[in-house]
Amino acid sequence: MADVLPLVEARLRSALGEPDARAAVTFLGTDRIEVLRFTEGDIVRYATLGMSAQPMADPTAVLADPVKGPRAELVLSVRPGGADTDKVLRPLAVLGASPQVEGLVVAPGASLDVGEPLWPGAPFTSVLVAESGGLVEDLELDEPADPVRFLPLLPMTPNEAAWKRVHGASALQERWLNSGTDLRDPLRKSVPLD
Repeated sequence: MADVLPLVEARLRSALGEPDARAAVTFLGTDRIEVLRFTEGDIVRYATLGMSAQPMADPTAVLADPVKGPRAELVLSVRPGGADTDKVLRPLAVLGASPQVEGLVVAPGASLDVGEPLWPGAPFTSVLVAESGGLVEDLELDEPADPVRFLPLLPMTPNEAAWKRVHGASALQERWLNSGTDLRDPLRKSVPLD
């Protein structure tokens, strides 16, 4: 099967425009993960490139299928200026490498935690993985490969992450919606959870 990363990058460019910066991180024993930055008006988007090179494998499987299995890239959208959000590059690369390093299958509704602020001063150490198909359309690949899904990441405060573990992802998203929460605000406070 042909290398999927040029196709993935082309899909990102067609949806988000030309990247104005890119960084690469390689972790021991993993493929390189790049993070591309796209600036459009008052929104900055960061997208991983490299996570979809291999399908994510069930960690309990004896052998990983080299073709079949879910593939994804991660997309984070924030408003610039309020914080040094460019420091999110390494945490995003860590999340992008997690299927290779930890055997995670990243899917909508999942929580991913980096154990430290996403950027200096950020009130978030984790993200909620949202449904694909909105900002960047899924990229269909030749059969039998699964499509590449571009999964939005929604930063969560520690209180929101704990509440989500008890009540579920859809309940937290509903709470954000009902409160008019600006999920792109890099310094926003936790939504009321009582």
